[in-house]
Amino acid sequence: MTTHRHDPEPHREPHREPDHVGRILEQWARERPDLDVSPMAVIGRVHRVGEALHARLRPVFAAAGLSDGDFDVLAALRRAGRPYELGPGALASSTMVTSGAVTKRVDRLERAGLVRRRVADEDARARVVALSPSGVDLVDRVLEQHVANEHRLVAALTSQERDTLAGLLARWAQALEGP
Repeated sequence: MTTHRHDPEPHREPHREPDHVGRILEQWARERPDLDVSPMAVIGRVHRVGEALHARLRPVFAAAGLSDGDFDVLAALRRAGRPYELGPGALASSTMVTSGAVTKRVDRLERAGLVRRRVADEDARARVVALSPSGVDLVDRVLEQHVANEHRLVAALTSQERDTLAGLLARWAQALEGP
């Protein structure tokens, strides 16, 4: 552990009140001035922003009768291009969840008539998951609402700030997750 004193908020504007994380950092600076808790400034805020974003993204999907996971599967199939289908492995990879989680989502979406399973053309033992016509219509409609919502959620940042933040987050994600 690093044991030097570190200013927990070196870049905070003096006229602004500290946010929730800033108050935590001030408390740690008072209680444990021997620890450099500066990573909390980033990790705590990323965590809080992630939770706040998730809470503001879900209602768009819920209004369409979908969970965010359902939308993730539909969007992955739509992004695949015509004929809007993927094998279970590719679908799991595209949605970054386990194959078991994909199976549960696909089961739910199939019951709703938004996707269908069929035998793969190249291997009769394999299956593919494809968007149904109503699935294509729904994902296209919800995608437009979702993108508009995301534009609203990043509106507090300038275009340059969004680009900088996106680049920093991509670099950090790659360092944490690997290439």
